[in-house]
Amino acid sequence: MKKLTLIALQALFLAACHEAPAPKQEAPAPIVQGQQIRFSPNHPQLTLLSITAATATKSITVELPAKLVWNEDHTQRIYASFAGRVAAIRADVGQSVTVGQPLASLASPEFGMAQADTAKAQADLRVTQKALARQKELFDAGIVARKELDATEADAARATAESARAEARTRLYGGATTGGVNQQLTLSSTINGVVVERNLNPGQELRPDQSGVGVPPLFTVSDPSSLWVQIDARESDIGSLKPGSAFEIVVPSLGGQSFQAVVKTAGDYIDPATRTIKVRGLIANPQRLLKAEMLVTARITRQMPEDSVLIPAAAALLYGAKHQVFIQSAAGTFEPREVDLAYEGPKDVVVSKGLKAGDMIVSDNTLLLARLWRLSQDNASVAPSPQASASKASAQGDKK
Repeated sequence: MKKLTLIALQALFLAACHEAPAPKQEAPAPIVQGQQIRFSPNHPQLTLLSITAATATKSITVELPAKLVWNEDHTQRIYASFAGRVAAIRADVGQSVTVGQPLASLASPEFGMAQADTAKAQADLRVTQKALARQKELFDAGIVARKELDATEADAARATAESARAEARTRLYGGATTGGVNQQLTLSSTINGVVVERNLNPGQELRPDQSGVGVPPLFTVSDPSSLWVQIDARESDIGSLKPGSAFEIVVPSLGGQSFQAVVKTAGDYIDPATRTIKVRGLIANPQRLLKAEMLVTARITRQMPEDSVLIPAAAALLYGAKHQVFIQSAAGTFEPREVDLAYEGPKDVVVSKGLKAGDMIVSDNTLLLARLWRLSQDNASVAPSPQASASKASAQGDKK
């Protein structure tokens, strides 16, 4: 029993020797007074706030998504005008072609009918021309009347017109107007360029209804020495993309290499789905480094109003219909300020009114200050004013 008592006394003595640690003092809450939010020196929340100086700017580089496509002014897409079977392919992708050069040959009975119509029209023309020559001889000899000669001349004129129409139709689709009916339809290029697409195989059956929107052409011939740049521009950027203005494109797949281009046309309507305006530019491609359907970034230079400053986008908060930033007026002291934005980008914004170059602004964790400010404003709107409290106390005294 005595031994147990001794052990208990020793435990109490050891516990008394170890003093309890002093409670950790919490940092005082920030003070919101007037238009200022004040933090005590070395307040832990100050380490969460990043401070950046507003910088003066006269222009800003805007990046817009864009895509390279074939220059449609120098591009031809070839489809089959008659049903037929591919008999021979005479050009392949990457091959340079000239005007009139055959690309493929089709065995086409339908085209043979067009050739037959041409041959018939030419035969009818020869017959009517001979008849007209005989009628003129007979008319000169006084054997036939003028009426018969006029009728023969009319028949010859109709035959001439029909022959010209049939020959033009045959020639339009690449067929010869002489040499009879061979049912061989030749697909030819009508421009100088390079075969950039081929979608047919030997023996493939083709029909003229296999063409149009959504159907790939049999051949695409283009001049890749120049390409179009299709830009999806915002409404606010259209003023910097007028026809004739220069811009730069950056190609990520080429290691960020940049190229110069020029604006050719800009759309007159806004796409309701994307809320963007279609802008088309032209870029030279003599080395053929650029390829159609490449995704690129278009960089344009946009002029800013006078006395504009550049700040990080995270520094500007939208409160209602106004933008607001917090400036550091002194060490640990911050003030909210309304600003007008001339440009809003994903990383930076341009302030046209409310700031000047050199102002120190909170660029990170701005929501921390915004929350403190909103709470103080809400509490001020809920708390009764001193005049209202005095009136209420006077009224209660009168009742007593």
